[in-house]
Amino acid sequence: MALVVHLKTVAHLRGKGDRIAKVTFRGLSFLSRVAENCDEVAHFNETFRWPIASRLDGNEMLEIQVYNYSKVFSNRLVGTFCMVLQKVAEEGHLELTETLLDDNNASIKTSVTIEIRYQAMDGTVGVWSDGEFLDVPDDRDGMFTFETDSLLSGRSHGSATSPGRTLQGSIPTFRKAGKGVFSAMKLGKMKSSKDDHKRADEPAVLDMEDLDRKAMRLAGTFDPDTISLASVTAVTTNVSNKRSKPDIKMEPSSGRPVDYQISITVIEARQLIGLNMDPVVCVEIGDDKKYTSMKESTNCPYYNDYFVFDFHVPPDVMFDKIIKLSVIHSKNLLRSGTLVGTFKMDVGTVYSQPEHQFYHKWASLSDPDDITAGCKGYIKCDIAVVGKGDNIKTPHKANETDEDDLEGNLLLPEGIPAERQWARFYVKIYRAEGLPKMNTSIMANVKKAFIGENRDLVDPYVQVQFAGQKGKTSVQKSSYEPIWNEQVIFTELFPPLCKRLKVQIRDSDKVNDVAIGTHFIDLRKISNDGDKGFLPTMGPAWVNMYGSTRQYTLMDEHQDLNDGLGEGVSFRARLLLSVAVEILDTTSPEIISSTDVQVECVSNISESATGKIEEFFLFGSFLEATMIDRKIGDKPISFEITLGNYGNQIDGVSKPSSAKKKKKDAENEEEESELIQNSSEDEADEDRDLVSVSSTPVMKPVITDRNYFHLPYFAKKPCVYIKSWWQDQRRRLYNSNMMDKIADKLEEGLNDVQEVIKTEKAFPERRLRGVLEELSVGCSRFVTLANKDVNLAGRTKLDRERLKSCMREMDSMAQQAKQIRTQVKKNTVRDKLKMAQNFLQKLRFLADEPQHSIPDIFIWMMSNTKRIAYARIPSKDILYSIVDEESGKDCGKVKAVFLKLPGKKGFGHAGWTVQAKLELYLWLGLNKQRKDFLSGLPNGFEEIKADKMGTGLNSVPPVSLVYNMKQVFQLRAHMYQARSLFAADSSGLSDPFARVFFSTHSQVTEVLSETLCPTWDQLLVFDDVELFGEASELRDDPPIIVVELYDQDTVGKAEFIGRTFAKPTIKMCEEHYGPPRFPPQLEYYQIYRGNCTAGELLAAFELLQIGQGGRADLPPLEGPTDSEHGPILPVPLGIRPVLSRYRIEVLFWGLRDLKRINLAQVDRPRVDIECAGRGVQSALIQNYKKNPNFSTLVKWFEVDLPENELLHPPLNIRVVDCRAFGRYILVGSHAVTSLRRFIYSAPDKTSNNWATAAKLMNGYMVLTNGGSQPRSSPSLSPRTFSRPAGDLIVNMDSEPLVRKMDTVVKLDAMSDAVVKVDMNEEESDKEKKKKKKKKKGGVEEEDETDESVLDWWSKYFASIETLKETLRAQEAAQAEAEEREDMEIAAEAADIKPDDLLLKGSKTKERGKDKKSSKDKKKSHASDGMEKRPVKARVDELLVYNKELESEYANFEDWLHTFNLYRGKAGDDDEHALDDDRIVGRFKGSLCMYKLPLSEEITREAGFDPNMGMFQSIPHNDPINVLVRVYVVRATDLHPADINGKADPYVVIKLGKSEVKDKENYISKQLNPVFGKSFDIEATFPMESMLTVSVYDWDLVGTDDLIGETKIDLENRFYSKYRATCGISSNYSVHGYNVWRDPLKPSQILTKLCKDGKIDGPHYGPGGKVKVASRIFLGPTEIEDENGLKKQTEEHLALNVLNHWEEIPRVGCKLVPEHVETRPLLNVDKPGIEQGRIEMWVDMFPMDMPAPGPAIDISPRKPKSFELRVVIWNTDDVILEDDAFMTGEKMSDIYVRGWLKGQQEDKQDTDVHYHSLTGEGNFNWRFVYPFDYLMAEEKIVISKKESMFSWDETEYKIPPRLTLQVWDADHFSADDFLGAIELDLNRFPRGAKTAKQCSLNMIRNEHELPTISIFKQKRVKGWWPFVARDENDEMELTGKVEAELHLVTAEEAEKSPVGLGRNEPDPLEKPNRPDTTFLWFLSPLKAIRYLVCNRYKWLIIKIVLALLLLIMLGLFLYSMPGYLVKKLLGA
Repeated sequence: MALVVHLKTVAHLRGKGDRIAKVTFRGLSFLSRVAENCDEVAHFNETFRWPIASRLDGNEMLEIQVYNYSKVFSNRLVGTFCMVLQKVAEEGHLELTETLLDDNNASIKTSVTIEIRYQAMDGTVGVWSDGEFLDVPDDRDGMFTFETDSLLSGRSHGSATSPGRTLQGSIPTFRKAGKGVFSAMKLGKMKSSKDDHKRADEPAVLDMEDLDRKAMRLAGTFDPDTISLASVTAVTTNVSNKRSKPDIKMEPSSGRPVDYQISITVIEARQLIGLNMDPVVCVEIGDDKKYTSMKESTNCPYYNDYFVFDFHVPPDVMFDKIIKLSVIHSKNLLRSGTLVGTFKMDVGTVYSQPEHQFYHKWASLSDPDDITAGCKGYIKCDIAVVGKGDNIKTPHKANETDEDDLEGNLLLPEGIPAERQWARFYVKIYRAEGLPKMNTSIMANVKKAFIGENRDLVDPYVQVQFAGQKGKTSVQKSSYEPIWNEQVIFTELFPPLCKRLKVQIRDSDKVNDVAIGTHFIDLRKISNDGDKGFLPTMGPAWVNMYGSTRQYTLMDEHQDLNDGLGEGVSFRARLLLSVAVEILDTTSPEIISSTDVQVECVSNISESATGKIEEFFLFGSFLEATMIDRKIGDKPISFEITLGNYGNQIDGVSKPSSAKKKKKDAENEEEESELIQNSSEDEADEDRDLVSVSSTPVMKPVITDRNYFHLPYFAKKPCVYIKSWWQDQRRRLYNSNMMDKIADKLEEGLNDVQEVIKTEKAFPERRLRGVLEELSVGCSRFVTLANKDVNLAGRTKLDRERLKSCMREMDSMAQQAKQIRTQVKKNTVRDKLKMAQNFLQKLRFLADEPQHSIPDIFIWMMSNTKRIAYARIPSKDILYSIVDEESGKDCGKVKAVFLKLPGKKGFGHAGWTVQAKLELYLWLGLNKQRKDFLSGLPNGFEEIKADKMGTGLNSVPPVSLVYNMKQVFQLRAHMYQARSLFAADSSGLSDPFARVFFSTHSQVTEVLSETLCPTWDQLLVFDDVELFGEASELRDDPPIIVVELYDQDTVGKAEFIGRTFAKPTIKMCEEHYGPPRFPPQLEYYQIYRGNCTAGELLAAFELLQIGQGGRADLPPLEGPTDSEHGPILPVPLGIRPVLSRYRIEVLFWGLRDLKRINLAQVDRPRVDIECAGRGVQSALIQNYKKNPNFSTLVKWFEVDLPENELLHPPLNIRVVDCRAFGRYILVGSHAVTSLRRFIYSAPDKTSNNWATAAKLMNGYMVLTNGGSQPRSSPSLSPRTFSRPAGDLIVNMDSEPLVRKMDTVVKLDAMSDAVVKVDMNEEESDKEKKKKKKKKKGGVEEEDETDESVLDWWSKYFASIETLKETLRAQEAAQAEAEEREDMEIAAEAADIKPDDLLLKGSKTKERGKDKKSSKDKKKSHASDGMEKRPVKARVDELLVYNKELESEYANFEDWLHTFNLYRGKAGDDDEHALDDDRIVGRFKGSLCMYKLPLSEEITREAGFDPNMGMFQSIPHNDPINVLVRVYVVRATDLHPADINGKADPYVVIKLGKSEVKDKENYISKQLNPVFGKSFDIEATFPMESMLTVSVYDWDLVGTDDLIGETKIDLENRFYSKYRATCGISSNYSVHGYNVWRDPLKPSQILTKLCKDGKIDGPHYGPGGKVKVASRIFLGPTEIEDENGLKKQTEEHLALNVLNHWEEIPRVGCKLVPEHVETRPLLNVDKPGIEQGRIEMWVDMFPMDMPAPGPAIDISPRKPKSFELRVVIWNTDDVILEDDAFMTGEKMSDIYVRGWLKGQQEDKQDTDVHYHSLTGEGNFNWRFVYPFDYLMAEEKIVISKKESMFSWDETEYKIPPRLTLQVWDADHFSADDFLGAIELDLNRFPRGAKTAKQCSLNMIRNEHELPTISIFKQKRVKGWWPFVARDENDEMELTGKVEAELHLVTAEEAEKSPVGLGRNEPDPLEKPNRPDTTFLWFLSPLKAIRYLVCNRYKWLIIKIVLALLLLIMLGLFLYSMPGYLVKKLLGA
């Protein structure tokens, strides 16, 4: 169905220029291209096409506008041509030339020539005969058949052109038939670049569509993409769209308290500003404070303290709480300490992070009292917020080493700059109005009697809260309309990490202040952080506040609503405010440096600043009021509508007392009436005294059925109308409405796509393309519409900025949608769907307007002037606009509204009942636009005005409408079945029946007892349903059907189970009852109970009009129609599903963990299986205690089930206990809702790749359709190289990432193939190492991994490294994949064919072949990375899973499934997410269903046992004895159990009756204990199969508390084909740390697997080969025993096969490797919240096999004892602090202090070097620090008592850091701290050779410099700098120290002991210090000599020389005259 317009030419144009045309039909416009430089005639020659869904109406219009195009200015309209499409609709083809009309509707010369065609769906009108306007050779038989049908229903019409006939040579691009669409796009993009920039703004739908059609014509198949616009799908689709499933949520979700747990680990702090401090970190959330321990005299304390805060509050309250970290210096019992700096962030910011957490990030501290100061230091911490049901994955973060890079790892969300600036947040509060009474009027009346003054009963002030600070305005006494004009100023870092500002109007009261109303301002909505973004700004604008009802009561039950919790139920007040932010320049001198909140006055703003006041008119009509709750049904009822305080009669407008105000009102009225008079004389008079009618007349309800009443509004519908005055800010609402509509359409489309995917209908990608197309058109349309009336009065900065950013966003969204549309392929649908959902979120975010205008509308149901129930409707939803897109979605439409109870009353049961259902028509608009207010009502009514108005006034709104047109219908409700209902009885079942409501009628299905999956198969017929209005309107929008499900109870009234909504399919009497719309299809409707889902209903509804002929014309009903008495009508044949015969086989294995029933134990249970009325019973278990397994394993039954798998009924499993005298008691039940995963599909003989065939796994024939097949290779395995089928690598190297593969042999799947394996011979390796060692004299030591040193922990730590690397590689691969996708997108945009891309970029493997290839890529990625690193020492590894083993292997339900049995009533509210307490036991077994008859070949197979059916070769289920060995490695992040924030954990293991408590080995005060224990327990399956591993907290007094526990089902593991009994290690060795643990050797295991799987092998051949089932594996054949002798063995070969067992055809699967699994610990008291994790593994050995060896020793490594000897030789350049008191010169008394971190008690000082005048000090002093060190973890272990009261010592692990400080000793005052250096003994810079070379850079550029480790170097000597920070927080050099570090082991230390200081043994010589260092008074002369010599030596020399010169000169002058005389006289 399409309308096509071919625009040929426009002639007789004036002048010369560029022209452009715009063609519009049904509101969708296309722009033509620009015709450049044309004179009289513009040749456009373009085709436009509109896919249309509904028939073309003869009255519809086509509009063509011609413009003069201008690049710079807006286009000027030349003329318009409009035509009615009547002729086109009749004939289907029209050509014409017609003149245009100008603006004044006068005809002009210019004419347009067009041709129009219309193709109807059924081909009634015109045919596409030829490629008329397509420049394609004629293709007359190429009829276009639209595939709407197939798009939706799966029926595909064949296309007329055979796909073979592509037209060779016509357009070469289209060679490939399948690629039509895409090639067409290429063509579309080849337009000349000249036009390009001109067409930027047009929607590029046109040429695309056009070409699409060409492409389709040529490709011969037509792609229904082209009917993309949603209009198509709306009518023809059967995919459930909004029409059939209105989405109505009943219960408010916010406001209900939820559990939250916030865990914060404070790891360490660095670079704290201050000298020699004792820092403590305080963690504060809301009002809870917790402190870390104090660390003494350090600027970089290490804490590693873990804090947990538990909250039970509503989400909004939680996310607004502020997390505050502050560092306090020298806090003790007496003084609170001084604040160093703080860091603030709200909980919401953390929650919105990925995984709801920050991990190992640095929070930068700032000082709130001094904002000029800059950063005060950093705290490294983890913060995680866990809500119910969130599980937090602790990232094994790859970049542990980069964490010291503070700047790169700041605790900030993505996108926030590291350097945040200080900013001022100005919140200006101007005035408020419409406040409610907040005091009783009794007191007021007394006052009035005395003083004669009437006062307003409220004393308001405004409180603003932001980032944990509060500011208040002044209190305005007694004022309903207070004026403040004040601003509250906050100073906070920008961007702030707090999302919301809370503004609250409060009433000041002597006793306690209460909130009147609260408003939250979301900073994200009033700012934009993009490049073209803007700082937060808002207003001045009015915000509306909602809360409890307005009448004043002393105890307001809904006070919470006024505090902003939950949905307000009434208008409270509105407040005029504005927000602005100014970034501060902290360098300017006049800035106030404190961050305290300030309050200042601001000037008033003018009335008009917020917009011009306009009169608005609200009209409402109540068409129906049904489902009125029976509690209220007996009293008369009326409905009241309020808008703000207008229309509120009881407690609305608090009349202001002052006369002035009244006068002002009157003036307003005057102005208004002036306006009105000017507009039209006659209207004004009527409007003058138009009194608002805001409530309906009181009326008594009539009974509908036993639960509900209705009001008899039959032909007469009451109306209400209200006039009100508001600032005209409609533009905000219009923009918001447009975006909402786009979003609604998108959401509807996406739901369709999901439904198509879910129901597996054909072509979801086409529907998605259509949706994206619609989105891009919608967005472009928004951009054109939103851009008008930009300069309204009252536009704020935010309005302008928001408009700009919305336009930008929408524009880019349109582009992206277009682009994504081109990439939607069958295999990318899901990804693109995700992207489209991101668009939806973005749209919803943009549509939410932060600046309010008109308040929301409230509808209250009143009984006796009491407010009972309400509904709240946003005003924007019913706001009218002339432009259709801008008006609200419910404006002028009839809408079903459900009323609910206010506030907390609406929670829980009360919230689920409907108080009343209204069919309501609402219209809100400007009074001057009100002529249209009735236009949307169903037609056929006459208006009735109020009596006193008289009749002549036509524009007065009616008080009621009387309908004279009514239609009579019959409603047929086909109630087929429901499934997964809510369990409402204590038996865990329900007795459900459904009640269907339609209009004022209701009917009930029969009650089916004891089921959660009732199949009613019942047709309910509602006769003579009267609906008012015109038939055609009803057809388009029928009323809603409500279906409620109840549980019938023998006593008391039925209990509510849930409710769902539906819309019927309508047939008018003239329509034919037949396909495609009739008979209607059964559909699933989601049943809701409050906000929780409570099952699904499968039903269909049709509404059939009864015409003149009465019911005889309707399609006949089968069976008796006398529904009063007759039997129940079944659902008729065309609607009920088609059935076929299935056989269901049931494997009965056993029952487990059955709880007592009514205090009696279950003794003789039996299982009954039932499906669709048929069933089978298991054998009786004679004695449950002795053996809970069934004797007969397999039984079957046959049943008729629907062909369509989605309609399969659930299968019910029930367990009954057979008691004496034939009594049965129901123990519990389970409903298997989807039988899909149990459908058996025959193995495909042709497929040889094992992954695709249904397999006989391990000989157990199992159904592997979807459910039970795990991922073929566990995700994080460093060993599983899996390739697409065919490539086979078999490799015995445990570290395959390091060496390149030698050979890869391509195999055909079945061919015999040889694979060479690169096996590293251990021997040669060692030889090489030895040589290396000899050569370099011991430096290479670190590469050597001595076998004797290696233990299980080496293996474990190496594996954790690998895990991290794999994660890193995955991240990289993901990034690479994203990058690739971006490249593809870019390439498409740049028009490169993807094939070229392959040549250009990386060659990817064929992705489609096998899912594994992506994993492969990750692996190869990892290996590239590895080659760059040095080769790690080879340690055999195991696999560390960071989750439970079950999740990796599909719960080990490969053939044995576990079904939980439920009993008891399901819990309510959100709690029933966890039904654990309802579980009364578990049934183990399996199902297999298949269509009969089954093919012969299966039953003919060798060894087929007919008794076992499909469950062949299943092991017997007799009891079996097993040795269970549980290894517990360690626990992490335990929840603290003691007051001190720590716990004393120990392990308890329970299995059946045995329990092992390891209480005496508890670990003191540790939240990350390393247990390193193994426990052996003997058990008998099946009696004892559930293993519980718990961690308890040891307490000295009282009972020990459970921290958390984890349960493991051992039985499923034991019997699983994944062989989870004992993990298979990567290498086989008979001794050492990697000894083989299984009693069976690899060769024995392999032989057994081959035998069980009935496969050929293993055949061992010469040269290290083994052949198994046509695969050949290679491997080494020698093994070395303890004594180093080599023996021949086949074990390596066998193990190689086991490690690659998944590659064996048919039976292969991944065998469980040697591993450690990480399991979450849970606690019943805190359901759903992890209490820590435990790392462990379990081995099981059957007792009838040889006994296993002893358990592996995994006891924790004992730390090694070391002694660190530090010799302080000299210092130099130490800054001089003191002044000498005689001479005043600078000097210092230097000493050096040192300690190892964590051992501050053991700090050691050198002696003092007195009076150093140069900063040089000589010490020759030795410090000795003994310590215990764990090599693997690089931590020092310290055991010490925490305090004097501690019972026992606590073990701490701290990084090894040596701190050296230099001090100046003072006699009388405290010593002065001069500088320090901290060396991390693992990584510290090499010391400088001389003091000169030692500089500050050694610390500054620590990362760039090479570092050394004392543990490898053992002895280091050099110079290191001392640093401190000056006032400006800059580092400065304060000295240098020459030190020598020497590390010796404890044994060496014993052999060669040394003394402390300069003592024996091995004493150091005395330092040679200058004599000044002795005291002044001992030898003053000496001292002076030193002083003079040292200080003034050169000066003295210079003076002496100068004196000598002077003397010589004097002598010269003195003797000169005499000498001269002598000479002259010649004497």
